[in-house]
Amino acid sequence: MGRTSFKKIMYRIEKDSMGEVKVPENAKYGAQTQRASDNFPISGIRFTRAFIKALGIIKKNAALANADLGKLDVGISEAIQEAAQQIIDGDHDAEFIVDIFQTGSGTSSNMNTNEVVARLANESFPNLQIPVHPNDHVNFGQSSNDVIPTAIRIAAVIELKDKLIPALQHLAMTFEHKGSEYEHVVKTGRTHLMDAMPITIAQQFGGYARQLRLGVDRIQDAKVRLSELPQGGTAVGTGINTHPNFGAEFAKNVSKQTGVSFREAENHFEAQATVDAPVEMSAQLKTIAVGMMKIANDLRWMNSGPNSGLGEIQLAALQPGSSIMPGKVNPVIEESVAMVCAQVMGNDLTVSVAGQSGNFELNVMLPVVAHNLLESIELLANAANNLADRSVSRLTIREDIIADKVGKNPILVTALNPIIGYDLAAKIAKKAYAEGRALKEVAKEMTDLSDQDLDAALDPMKMTRGGFTE
Repeated sequence: MGRTSFKKIMYRIEKDSMGEVKVPENAKYGAQTQRASDNFPISGIRFTRAFIKALGIIKKNAALANADLGKLDVGISEAIQEAAQQIIDGDHDAEFIVDIFQTGSGTSSNMNTNEVVARLANESFPNLQIPVHPNDHVNFGQSSNDVIPTAIRIAAVIELKDKLIPALQHLAMTFEHKGSEYEHVVKTGRTHLMDAMPITIAQQFGGYARQLRLGVDRIQDAKVRLSELPQGGTAVGTGINTHPNFGAEFAKNVSKQTGVSFREAENHFEAQATVDAPVEMSAQLKTIAVGMMKIANDLRWMNSGPNSGLGEIQLAALQPGSSIMPGKVNPVIEESVAMVCAQVMGNDLTVSVAGQSGNFELNVMLPVVAHNLLESIELLANAANNLADRSVSRLTIREDIIADKVGKNPILVTALNPIIGYDLAAKIAKKAYAEGRALKEVAKEMTDLSDQDLDAALDPMKMTRGGFTE
């Protein structure tokens, strides 16, 4: 039998205010991060790239602002900025090891960042007169209580701008293009899942596009409040141990670096005691998810069959749909979208509960707010792009099936109401349905209307334009 070899892990000793801690020899983090890693063996879920990047943005721009305000040595500031840029660039994501389910303020993740940035700075600038300290320098003029809520907002706003808004716009445009391609097709509208007056494919798909564009509007509106940054309030909102102009200077620097407009919170007590702005944005994401689930299910219904369902559209065949039934193809993209939407709705409930967990001057569920809000943004963005590219752009309309169903739709008789009255129209509709015949054929038998009159009144395309059909 062969031997199993185990690589021996080497450790170094780090110290903090509570004493000595063993830390992996090559780790960039220090004692406080290691304690947090040991204390929270909960889920294995770590903060995302977007959140880690936001933490790097905060440390870089805090160091810049503090140097400009004369509160931090320029050499130390430059060392911190260079190290923080490495965090922004994603060079050390593996060093961020603290579980999402940790101390409610996110102090452990703030210190994780402070320790990594300090070590990187000291490695790159070994000749500084004073070594960069995680608390005294990297965290100067800051508190976890304003850093973490600021990171939530910066990360979310950037992800919304770069990912979700473009994805929703892309999906809306894809629906519009597909609707234009089939604008000549009139299909049976449905209310209560029952046949109703006809509509065009362009009208139906245009409705979906409008839902998505309204979602973008909702995001843009909520983003106004999400762009207020708590940074500068430090421990409880008073701004103790920081320059009075730090918050404004910091927001200006972040805006310049990211190309996104941020501003200092109008009221630091509100910004740190609550997560109302993230809760509001999460609710808007839930609204978008509700709309996208409706769209996905409509497409599933329209694709149902191909013979025993509606069969109005044919989605692209992407993979076998059954392990036992050969030839079966399922609407897999739409099913994926529906599951994403369910997850986002659940995430919103978590964020809502977390939002209620603010006690006096601080919310104590900040990490789980960050995780769920950012996950919802990423899931919706990916799902919207996937739906556009792998489904909507590739679907085809089964025009022959649709035309046959429109011709037999008894509800078309509604257009005859102003001409022959409701009661006679109802008798015609019932007879056509009972005998499975075209409505025009039955109407010709039961009225004295000419073929020309019936063609004009029962033209499905005219009915899609509203008003009277005469």
